[in-house]
Amino acid sequence: MKIVKIAVATTATAALALGLAACGSDDSTNTAPTAAASAGGPKFAGQTLNVWRLGAPTDVANKYMDELNAKFKEKTGADAKVQWVPWPDAQKKWTAALAGGEGPDVTEFGNDQVAAWVAQDALTDITDVVKGDPELQQIPQNLWSYETIDGKVYAAPWGGGTRAVLYRKDWFDKLGIEVPKTWDDLVAAAKKIVDKQGKDVDGFAFNGGSDANMSLSPFVWSAGGDFAKFEGGKWVGELTQPAFKEGFQFYTDLVAKDGVSGKGRLTQNSVDIAQRFAAGKVGMYVTGGWDIAAIKEQSKGKVDESKMAFFSLPSKDGSGPAPAFQGGNDIAIWKDTKNAELAAEYLKLAAGKEFGVRYAKEGGLLPLYPDALEELGSDPAQKPFTDTFKVAKGFPASPNWAEANDTKAVLQNAARSVIDGKKTVDQALTDANTELETILNQ
Repeated sequence: MKIVKIAVATTATAALALGLAACGSDDSTNTAPTAAASAGGPKFAGQTLNVWRLGAPTDVANKYMDELNAKFKEKTGADAKVQWVPWPDAQKKWTAALAGGEGPDVTEFGNDQVAAWVAQDALTDITDVVKGDPELQQIPQNLWSYETIDGKVYAAPWGGGTRAVLYRKDWFDKLGIEVPKTWDDLVAAAKKIVDKQGKDVDGFAFNGGSDANMSLSPFVWSAGGDFAKFEGGKWVGELTQPAFKEGFQFYTDLVAKDGVSGKGRLTQNSVDIAQRFAAGKVGMYVTGGWDIAAIKEQSKGKVDESKMAFFSLPSKDGSGPAPAFQGGNDIAIWKDTKNAELAAEYLKLAAGKEFGVRYAKEGGLLPLYPDALEELGSDPAQKPFTDTFKVAKGFPASPNWAEANDTKAVLQNAARSVIDGKKTVDQALTDANTELETILNQ
């Protein structure tokens, strides 16, 4: 699944990268006590914990893991054996581990994968571990939505990321446009871009493709709405609630009423929009810094870093950034671990303040601890992301969310039906709410 990575930046834009989360191993855990332990040494002396990490190791990542594991041994007496799993092998390794009973003790995950593996009974309930740890309690509650299933915590956030609005800074300067502070400002800026740059230009590009809800959700959340909530043992859709309707209406009005994005491009996703941005056909859109290099390349250098910048998508009333999607990586304890107590010690150390902040910053992610996030935000290039991440939110923590979000495109179809005039907003959202509840509760 997807995370958002943010690289250390000193230029006018923050460079982000998109990755996947995965884990896997075939090693067993040595839980036999040693003479050192019985003689008064560290409690877990001589034991070995198996840790799965994601992707391919780098010099920076290896140094981090070496120092984390050295500190772990100093504290517990136990060793940690790390296995790196390539992204393409992730699902296969997890599935094989679950079926064969030979999984890790501790594993890295993408935060939006947690619900799916909890549904398969693959992860350990760590609610008491988290609530009893003073450092983990410093991580803001809004960053635990993916990890909390039916009131129980199954993973700890490790590093995060979010999206902001990429805009043509040179156009803003030329046209005398200030960075929008409200929804009205956003529409006014987008209309001015269309008026001055051409009718075939999207002032604020409407995303109706595979990642459309990354663009829709900030408007919904800013209005106080949400997609669904879990109550009474089932998922209840929130799409017909007034707050959701307000955000959805505003987003579809960008095309249907305000005309700041073309009706002929209702299925474009962020990749398509980035290509149009590179061609000088988009003024603003919601994305991450990973698009910077591609845009520069596709434009053959005509649209470079000096012409691009980010700002946080504003809240409706100008009170601050609108909440945006909370991406990130987690650390969790595999259900079949033979030593849950030792695994919990590793999780607390890794996700604790010292190594948690290092994991994020050295791995190109946003740190989760407020003071570290604030410090990173002192860099103007990072500020749109750090400000937005403070209020970031997650999509419904259901293993079936991906089906509703991607495969069935519930909200994308609803938006198109409204813009095309086939349904009213009320009709579209009523139908979508029924479909969403059916999918999430199957």
